[in-house]
Amino acid sequence: MILLRKLKLNDLDEYKFWKLPQHKYHILNGPYFKKNSKEEVEELIVSLKNDFSEGKAVLDHKRIISNDKDQLIGEVSWYWKSEETNWMEIGIVIFNDEFWNKGIGFMAFKLWIDELFNTKNEIVRLGITTWSGNHGMIKLAEKLGMKKEAVYRKARIINGEYFDSISYGILKEEWFDYTKKDS
Repeated sequence: MILLRKLKLNDLDEYKFWKLPQHKYHILNGPYFKKNSKEEVEELIVSLKNDFSEGKAVLDHKRIISNDKDQLIGEVSWYWKSEETNWMEIGIVIFNDEFWNKGIGFMAFKLWIDELFNTKNEIVRLGITTWSGNHGMIKLAEKLGMKKEAVYRKARIINGEYFDSISYGILKEEWFDYTKKDS
């Protein structure tokens, strides 16, 4: 069973471990962006510990993906692409490659999209942006009923090679139609 939950204080050591830059998922998860150094990850964890101790909201734009053993598998996230037009972008990462290709990303992203459309009534559309070398993310978007909306040619450089940036999206009414077929 796959669950989405908020980050907990007792997750922080494991969360720190997975956020460090040496993990395989960094090869696929926005490899064109600078990765946080070990020191920056340590600063993040200290900041999160302080937020927990002060009773502040912690990572409200993210949920931890866990299983019935409460293992930290990955995370899902959202950010505003255009708050003025009620458009969010969402993301997912499965930290441990032992959990890749098992349908966990599909289950977790489906739960996340449901949560966002059902709790944030103003949201009209959700989108994802990936790169042409991330075949798993492309297949996931298509499996979830998202439509390819944009291709920005040669927009990402990875190891000296150009890749396209690809955007997918789904409207709220399309999502509800998609999930009706599923039930």
